[in-house]
Amino acid sequence: MLDFKNIKLPELGFVKKRWFIITAASVVGILLIGFIWAMSLRGDMLNKAVAKVQKKLKDDYQLNFEVNKYEFAGLTTVDFQKVKLYPDTGEQLAAIDQFKVSVKLFPLLSGNVKLDELDLKNATITLVKKDSSSNYDFLFRKKNESDTTKDTSPARTLAETVDNLLKRAFQAVPDNLNLENVSLSFQDSASTQVVKIPEGKIDDGDYDIDVFLNEQEAKWNFKGNINSSRQTANVIISSDNKDAQIPFIARRFGLKVSFDELSFHLDDVARRGKENLEIKGGISAKNLRVNHHRLSLDTIVLPGGSADGGFLVSENTIELLTGTKVQVKDFSFEPKLKYSKKPKKVLEMAVHTGKFKAQDFFDALPVGLFENLDGIKVAGDIQYDMDFKVDLDDPDNLTFASKIDDANLKVEKWGEANIAELSGPFVYEAYEDTLKMRDITLDPSNPNFTPLNQIAPILRKTVLNTEDPFFYKHNGFELEAFQLSIVTNIKEKKFKRGASTISMQLVKNLYLNRNKTMMRKFEEILLVWLMEQSKQVSKDRMLEIYLNIIEWGKNVYGISEASKYYFGTKPSELTIGESLYLSSIIPRPKTGLSSFDYTGQLKPWVMKHFNTYGYIMNKMNQMEGENVPANYGFYQVQLQPNLRPARPKGVPDSMMTHDDIKDMVDEIDREEKIRKTLLERLFGKPSEEETEKNN
Repeated sequence: MLDFKNIKLPELGFVKKRWFIITAASVVGILLIGFIWAMSLRGDMLNKAVAKVQKKLKDDYQLNFEVNKYEFAGLTTVDFQKVKLYPDTGEQLAAIDQFKVSVKLFPLLSGNVKLDELDLKNATITLVKKDSSSNYDFLFRKKNESDTTKDTSPARTLAETVDNLLKRAFQAVPDNLNLENVSLSFQDSASTQVVKIPEGKIDDGDYDIDVFLNEQEAKWNFKGNINSSRQTANVIISSDNKDAQIPFIARRFGLKVSFDELSFHLDDVARRGKENLEIKGGISAKNLRVNHHRLSLDTIVLPGGSADGGFLVSENTIELLTGTKVQVKDFSFEPKLKYSKKPKKVLEMAVHTGKFKAQDFFDALPVGLFENLDGIKVAGDIQYDMDFKVDLDDPDNLTFASKIDDANLKVEKWGEANIAELSGPFVYEAYEDTLKMRDITLDPSNPNFTPLNQIAPILRKTVLNTEDPFFYKHNGFELEAFQLSIVTNIKEKKFKRGASTISMQLVKNLYLNRNKTMMRKFEEILLVWLMEQSKQVSKDRMLEIYLNIIEWGKNVYGISEASKYYFGTKPSELTIGESLYLSSIIPRPKTGLSSFDYTGQLKPWVMKHFNTYGYIMNKMNQMEGENVPANYGFYQVQLQPNLRPARPKGVPDSMMTHDDIKDMVDEIDREEKIRKTLLERLFGKPSEEETEKNN
C-alpha cells in the first residue's frame, strides 16, 4: 500500500523562485512607471487636444471655442467649465456651465473613442437667423478653396458611407447621460421657439426623458433603449397635448406635424463586406396629423399605421428589403423601391398587392381627407399591379405599367359624391376659384342646355381629338398620357403637365376644388376609377355633361353659351374652323380672345393647331360630310364685331404681351408633342411627305 503522507511534491528551486519574483515585479514596475509617466503627460496631451480643436474650428468654420477651465476629473473623465461657442460674425451659438465627458478605457486603448458618460449642466444652444444670415451658417459652408490638399483615399461605396454615419451616430451616444437644465432655441425676426429638458438621464442605455416646448406649451416624452455596441435602438414618443406640433419644421418647410404617439425601432445592422449593408427596423404612428399646402389644404389624419422591414444598401444602390410591409388598419401591401446612383441615376418602384378586400382599402383612407368618398361602401376583391422605372437623366425611356383587376368590385353605396345621380338631371355649381359664379341646370329646363345629339358632330370630333382621342376606348385613364406627362415633369423639374382625360376633367369640375395638391389628384383618380368601373354613367352622358359645363371664356360655360358668345350661332351650326378654334382654347379659356386680331380673324400663330388637328381628322376620315376649305377653315373663322379689339395705332395689336403669347405657343407645342404618340396609335406614323406637308 502506498503511503501518501510520505510522498513529497517537487518544489521550485530557490533560484527559480527568485527569478519569477523578479520578473513579475519588473513587469508591474514597468506598468506602474508607464502609468505614472502617462499620468504626468496627460495634462499636456489635453492642452494640445483642446488647442487642436480650437484651431480646426477657427480655420474651417470661423467658429470660436472658449473654455474657462478644463481638467481631468478621473482616469478617463474630463471636466470643462464655462464653455462658449460663437461664430466670427453672428450671435453666440452655445453656452454651457459644466460639460463633463468620459470615455471607455479599453476601446480607447485600441484607438476607438466610445463615450461612456456625458454630463451637461445649464446648457443653452441658440440658433439665430436674421435676414439672410444666421449663427449656424458654418454648417453649410464649403471648405476653404485655398486648401489644395487632395484626398487620395479611395472613394467610399454607398454602403460604407451609410455604415460610417451609423457608427458615428452610435459612438456619439453615451451609455450614461445626465442632463440638467438643457435648452435649444430658434430665433428669427418673427418668433422664438424653445425646447427645454429640465432633467434627463440615460442609464445603461435605458431612458425616459420629458421635453418641453416654450415652457409648458407642449410636452413630449421620449422612452426607450439604445445599445451602441449592438447598434440597436427603440423609442416611443408620446405627447400630452394632442395638437402639439413638432417645432422648427413648420416655419422652415411649411410642414405641420403632430401625433398622439410615434415609435421607431432599429433592430439590426448587418454588414456583409464593403458591398452590402442591411438595416432592419420599423416605424408606427397613432393619430398622425400632417398638413402641407402641397399635400392637401386639409390636415391629413392617419389614425394608425406602421411600416416594418428595412433597407439594403450596396455599392451604388439603396432599396427596400423584400418583405417590407406597410399596414393601415386591415389594408396592407409590400412596396418595392430602389434607387441607383451609378452608372445611371435610376429610380424603380413596384406594387403588387395580390387580392384584397376593396372595403379595407377605403377604410384605410385618412379620415376626412377625401370628403367625396366619405361613407362609400363597396363589395368584392381587387388586385393592383404597378411597375415603374426611370433614368432621371434620360426620362424618355421611362417604363410605366399599371393594371387593376376590379371585375368583382361593386359600389353598394356612394359617398358624398353620388356618381349615379349624373345619369339624371342635376345642378352644377360653377366656381371661379373659390367664388361661386352661378348654378347651371343640366336638363331641358335650362334653355342653354344642349343634348349631345344637337351639338355639331365636327365639334365633338375636334374636342375629342384635342382633349382625349381614346375617350370611348379607355376606362378613365390613358397610360401613355401618364408616361408622357411624367417624362415632361421630370425634364422640367416641376409639375408642368398633367395627363387628364375627359373623365378626369369632368370629375375635377364636378367635385373638386382648383388647388393642385397631391391628395386632390389622388382623390380625382379614385373618383374617376369608380365612375368608369361602375358603368352607372354612360360615355355619351359624360361627354354631354362635359360639353355643357366646361369654361370657354370669362363667365362663359357650356357649348351653347360659347358658340353664341364668339360666333353668334348655335352648337348645331358650328363649322370646322369654329370647332377647331373652340377646341384650342379649352386648356386656356380666358385667353381665347387673344387669338383674334382687330379684323376678327385668327392670328397666324394659331395656325399650327388648325393644321395639326385638321390633318389628323382628315387622315382619320372624320371630314366626310363637312365643308373643308383651305387650311381647315382657319381664315373662315370670324369673331363677333363687338368682341374685337380696337384697331392698333402703329403697333401690332395684341391682348396679350409677347412673353404671354410665347408661353402659350410653347405650351401648345408641349401639348401637341404629348398627344403625338397617342394619336399615332390611331393611324400609325405619317410619312415624311405627309409630315412635311403638315408642317
